[in-house]
Amino acid sequence: MIHPPFSSQWMHSPSQLGLAIFQGASTIAPQADYVFYFLLAFSFFFIVLIFGLILYFMVKYRRRSEDELAEEVKVSVPLEIAWTVIPLGLCAIIFLWSGTIFFREARPPARSTEVFVIGKQWMWQLQHVNGAREIDELHVPLNVPVKLTMTSQDVIHDFFIPAFRIKKDVLPGRYTSLWFQATKLGTFSFRCAQFCGTAHSMMVGKVIVMKPDDYARWLAANAPAQSMSATGQKLFSQLGCATCHTDDTSGKYPSLAGLYNHPVALRNGSTATADESFLRSVIVNPSAMQIAGYAPSMPSFQGQIDESQLLDLIAYIKTLAPEEKETASR
Repeated sequence: MIHPPFSSQWMHSPSQLGLAIFQGASTIAPQADYVFYFLLAFSFFFIVLIFGLILYFMVKYRRRSEDELAEEVKVSVPLEIAWTVIPLGLCAIIFLWSGTIFFREARPPARSTEVFVIGKQWMWQLQHVNGAREIDELHVPLNVPVKLTMTSQDVIHDFFIPAFRIKKDVLPGRYTSLWFQATKLGTFSFRCAQFCGTAHSMMVGKVIVMKPDDYARWLAANAPAQSMSATGQKLFSQLGCATCHTDDTSGKYPSLAGLYNHPVALRNGSTATADESFLRSVIVNPSAMQIAGYAPSMPSFQGQIDESQLLDLIAYIKTLAPEEKETASR
């Protein structure tokens, strides 16, 4: 479903829009705002200082007559050191401060609620772990970390929630991730921040932040017959994956039990972490991720399954614990 660009559902008054922009509603928002305001003050201070000195020197050292000769400027080592060290120190502070925030935002907490996002021209499909799907809407619990695993079905998009101060490109053929923790109840807009075609401006939606109990009831009420992992298990069997990936080491390919987020040795001598991106690559392009000790004969499923089915398969693989004893085909 694509909403009209001027639908009343997405129209806000200027005061509402300003309120949504300036009121941060996530744990990262105040930190991002502090860095922004510091940079703004930093830039304003040096603009005033530099242009003030230029004007002052223009008046003080102006040429008063045609016969006046300029005086030789003496080099001041302390002054040279000062205007080199002070800006360098301020830039180092900005770098370390913003870098700390960047690395914190790059690592979602271990127990985050997962939501899977697929960008399409021109809509957002969002799916919760229990299988509940939404179009251009995202329900999340208050004060609970939420991790978004995102991919695109066609072109490059960008998932942007202004009130949460987060945005990241959504790329075809790979996964990117983003996380946030909402700190205020209410409805907040999100949009595509990367020009993606003629209806780019229509690719908008809203995040609905609910109390945890209300969110749990909403999730249960909108759950389909099967969760993502259950759908993935069924697909795993239908595609014949269970024939080669057995629950022990007797299969043609390695067991998938306990594989997720663990290091995997590759034939080229390197090591990779079996995260969502690795699992996706192995499924759609196994020749690029050849596992050490196994023949490079796994078929590619590129074009046989869509992005939603890929996410279902990965969701199932993530549930396989090291002590998993039941076969995947059961």
